[in-house]
Amino acid sequence: MAVLKIVEVGDPLLRKVSRPVEEITPRVLTLLDDMVETMHKHDGCGLAAVQVGVLRRIVVIETVPGEIHELINPRIVAYAGHQEEAEGCLSIPGKAGITSRPAAVTVRALNRKGEEVELTGTELLARAICHECDHLDGKLFTDVQIRSLDEED
Repeated sequence: MAVLKIVEVGDPLLRKVSRPVEEITPRVLTLLDDMVETMHKHDGCGLAAVQVGVLRRIVVIETVPGEIHELINPRIVAYAGHQEEAEGCLSIPGKAGITSRPAAVTVRALNRKGEEVELTGTELLARAICHECDHLDGKLFTDVQIRSLDEED
């Protein structure tokens, strides 16, 4: 496994739409492992492949220590409620803001074995799913930010 370089804001790659994974190959499995290691190294709770320079629809999320979700070709199929909470991004170091996200989301994806999985998340997991899926469509949290945490109330 390897720690990969994180692509930062300003790089046009972050604004591109990622392509679906057609086949789960050893290269995809290595990427998943490297993404988890990179996420841990940078104390993140989620990471999209585009953030490490790979335009594929792959995300890893870990909002509870030891519960790693590897999602290939994720698509949000349901959402409910509303939450406004603080959010940041490994690709936008030092910046955070309040975003408006669903309180609960359900996502369908493939796991590393190519099996379809469904994951429902609330609170932080819901935000992380939305945040990482947004990356796959070239969106950043600043696109849905209500206000910066640097602004006074």
